[in-house]
Amino acid sequence: MSAYAVVYAFALVGVGFAAVVLIAARVFRPSVPYARKDSTYECGIPAVGSTEVKLNIRFHTFALLFVLFDVEILYVYPWAVTARELGRLALYEMGAFLAIVFLGLAFAWRKGALSWEQ
Repeated sequence: MSAYAVVYAFALVGVGFAAVVLIAARVFRPSVPYARKDSTYECGIPAVGSTEVKLNIRFHTFALLFVLFDVEILYVYPWAVTARELGRLALYEMGAFLAIVFLGLAFAWRKGALSWEQ
């Protein structure tokens, strides 16, 4: 028997249970469509205007930069916790990683990605 047999069985049972529940919900639910179900719900307040809102592309640039540096912290924090045990090689590797990230930040800054007015 494989060492991962229990893991595979657990995954199979989990996926099977989810499939059975979804199929049962589709089979036994009442199908009563009406217009109010299809309307947009926003905290109990009736929606005003169109649902298509034009956003400035700058929002996406800031969001992408935020995600970049948020993910960077996922790598830096565990390294910082165990830096002494890892030795000098890990220090050099993290230095190279941070240099690449900050070169990207400098590039974005130079291109004006961090400036709202352009």
